[in-house]
Amino acid sequence: MIIGVITDRREAVIRLTVHGPAGQDQEIEAVIDTGFDGWLSLPSSIITQLGLAWRRRGRALLADGSESVFDIYEAVVDWDGTLWRIPVDQAETVPLFGMSLLEGYELTIQVHRGGNVRLRTMPQTRPR
Repeated sequence: MIIGVITDRREAVIRLTVHGPAGQDQEIEAVIDTGFDGWLSLPSSIITQLGLAWRRRGRALLADGSESVFDIYEAVVDWDGTLWRIPVDQAETVPLFGMSLLEGYELTIQVHRGGNVRLRTMPQTRPR
């Protein structure tokens, strides 16, 4: 199980460690974003600190109807006791967890400041 918390800004956040290719690592706090279908987004400052490897360009249609073009990198994350190699979208916002990273998990949120955020693996649904 993965445990997080609701912040004073009413954001559901979870902490995890992100590893770069040369052994650099950084613990981050990321906001769960159910409108983001990707894996994880990080700002360029963290991507640079970790020395993440660039993989390709991506495009996204934003909620306001505009299109965004961004770089996609690769990182390894500690996720629920397992190291996973995942794509990381560059976005100059707070780090975000997307639905691809949450797939196969049940999300429970106690929506009040300091409330618990829980992710539990759903049996036989995890595609990885």
